[in-house]
Amino acid sequence: MGPLDLLWHGLGLFAVPLLFGLLAATGARLLWRRRFAARPWRRVLAAACASAAAVTLAGLLVFGRDGRMATYLLMVLAVAAVLGWLGRRGA
Repeated sequence: MGPLDLLWHGLGLFAVPLLFGLLAATGARLLWRRRFAARPWRRVLAAACASAAAVTLAGLLVFGRDGRMATYLLMVLAVAAVLGWLGRRGA
């Protein structure tokens, strides 16, 4: 596998987590404006994307391949937990 192939495989692996993190962070900021008012959008975005990417890597290691439904379920739960933690009151 050449360097260009490795780049395309890496982009393909992280495309779904990055897009999901972007959509979840943007949606959370739009739906719960007061809760996320004190948090910079970039921090919320980085936390959502990082948690989704970490779950994708964990799913790749556990299942031996990416794109499993269990990985996507865990990705949704992890991003929801991170956004819930960031948006809690008094933080």
